[in-house]
Amino acid sequence: MVLDFWAEWCGPCKMLAPVMEELSMEMPDVKFCKVNVDEEMQLAMDYRVAAIPMLLFFRDGEVAGKTVGYEPKESVKEKIENLK
Repeated sequence: MVLDFWAEWCGPCKMLAPVMEELSMEMPDVKFCKVNVDEEMQLAMDYRVAAIPMLLFFRDGEVAGKTVGYEPKESVKEKIENLK
């Protein structure tokens, strides 16, 4: 699973959104979820989100990796594939 922490006002989040949409279509076996930090402040605090966009990568229900800031599609895809 990949959690994408984002906000409507965040420019890099808007740049990352199409990347995540493309990957979700290309990788149907991976669950992609978006978390709006303005609407889910407690969840963002629980995961210590200090900057966005932040991607959390889960394996077996545990956080197995993260990125902060914009990441190109191939970079995100590689991180996901390395967790399988």
